[in-house]
Amino acid sequence: MPNESYTTANWNQPPHNRHSFQHVADLFATQTVAKKEAKNEAEKGAKPHSFNYALDDLTGLVYPISGGGTNTLGQFLDDTYTDAFLVLQDGAIVMEEYRNSMTAQTPHLLNSVSKSFVGMLAGIAVGDNALQTQRRVSDYLPELADSAFRGTTVQAALDMTAAVAYSEDYDRRGDDFWHEAAVVGWRPDLQTETSAKSLIEYFRQRDATEQQEGEHFHYRTVLTNLCAAVIERATATPFCDYFSQRLWQPLGAEQNASVVVDPAGQPYMGAGMSACARDLARFGELLRGDGAFNGEQIIDPSWVRDTRTGTDELRRLFAASDYAGLLPTGHYHNQVWADDGAGEIMCIGIHGQSIYVNRSKQLVCVKLSTHPQPTDLPLYGMTYRALRALAAQL
Repeated sequence: MPNESYTTANWNQPPHNRHSFQHVADLFATQTVAKKEAKNEAEKGAKPHSFNYALDDLTGLVYPISGGGTNTLGQFLDDTYTDAFLVLQDGAIVMEEYRNSMTAQTPHLLNSVSKSFVGMLAGIAVGDNALQTQRRVSDYLPELADSAFRGTTVQAALDMTAAVAYSEDYDRRGDDFWHEAAVVGWRPDLQTETSAKSLIEYFRQRDATEQQEGEHFHYRTVLTNLCAAVIERATATPFCDYFSQRLWQPLGAEQNASVVVDPAGQPYMGAGMSACARDLARFGELLRGDGAFNGEQIIDPSWVRDTRTGTDELRRLFAASDYAGLLPTGHYHNQVWADDGAGEIMCIGIHGQSIYVNRSKQLVCVKLSTHPQPTDLPLYGMTYRALRALAAQL
């Protein structure tokens, strides 16, 4: 049984995270990303988009692992602290499994999978003629004109190629990532009298740079939170309202999502979204369909297509980073990981959160987990070997 004696001081530590990742809204201030509700009698009979089922028992699927051995999909799920696992092929659910007291209705913390929603909402805002990604972030957030973001364009923030100095080592408890997370209460031990009281204030305090603008890819959560604030200013709409109206409801989500917010109500979209597995599968299908889902074009297809195909320059910037080994021919663009040559699109979060899309196999996989440590590389290696083996055999 999971240990339920979690607090804001230990919630993301093992074994407490096995329970707390399903109960984030009980610990921290959140805002709702609302699903569509019936407003009149005519709509009351309408249901959210529902999946077709073509269930198969895939747990016995055998695939090779390093060292000449083999593993089964079922053993992989056992070994990787799985809470939910969904497999869709050609839009139909072929496997759906819940563990650790989770159900189809249970929200689960997404960690950095949250980021990819920001990237797609930026594309929607561009399509709404509210946002121009080549403009500087300070055009939308003028209070940052004297910060480390003074020369940063919205696109550089979306692509994680901005100049700002920011370290993201989850295993170092005093890291910049954790100081930013402390603004929303995730690390109360790091809060002091001089700590930023809002995410905007935290952005304003960033005054150092670590590279030239556009020099190379460097993954930094602060840039996602910055993009969410830019989208909110550009659209003149509270971020979670815009998210709900322009993406979540058109997606036909069956559950509300939620996002952790700072004391000023600014969403912590770098890591703070919670949602159910089926709604993440809908999002995966949206990516697979170049922004179209359930007969509706929700995002301009060129935005999603450009996100997954990337450019030679994006691949060069990625290859020059510390992440080059993760996707040897891949790139990062608009808050999404992709390798178009392999037909793969990925949304990735610490502690084992994944949306995996393989377009050539019409495949979408969702895996929600509670790894004990944020970045357990062997567990991530097991995950992507299993997902790619599944794609190869379906």
